[in-house]
Amino acid sequence: MGEGMSLKRLLRLSAAVAMAALMSGTAQAQIARFSDEEVIARGKRVYDANCLACHGVDAGGITEDWHIPDAQGRYPPPPLNGTAHTWHHPIQALAHVIREGTQKQGGSMPAWKDRLTDEDVFSVIMYLSSLWPDEIYQAWAERHEP
Repeated sequence: MGEGMSLKRLLRLSAAVAMAALMSGTAQAQIARFSDEEVIARGKRVYDANCLACHGVDAGGITEDWHIPDAQGRYPPPPLNGTAHTWHHPIQALAHVIREGTQKQGGSMPAWKDRLTDEDVFSVIMYLSSLWPDEIYQAWAERHEP
């Protein structure tokens, strides 16, 4: 994957790979996981450098009570490893939250659009999805089929 590839192009590419697997018959019961190890490794590096402090080691969260607001009414950062709600959202929504943050909506996540490239954002999402159990990944893929 070359530098400067747009997020829109990356999203189309990942959708095309999933659709090709479905149409080829190799994914009749399951949608093929995204498995580009280079992208996933890049995503882990970006995650470790930028996300780990708030979302924990291996995206496991930093508190079990992530769904309970603190004294200021803000929710702690959720785990991103498939045990919370991340998989409920399509890639585009996840990318938007990473780029824009949640502070405008009263959350505490900063915007990363000035620090992360589109390729970084896509790589982080693919890294996170690589951590999800098969049944969670399948539910996400089916819920957000291209």
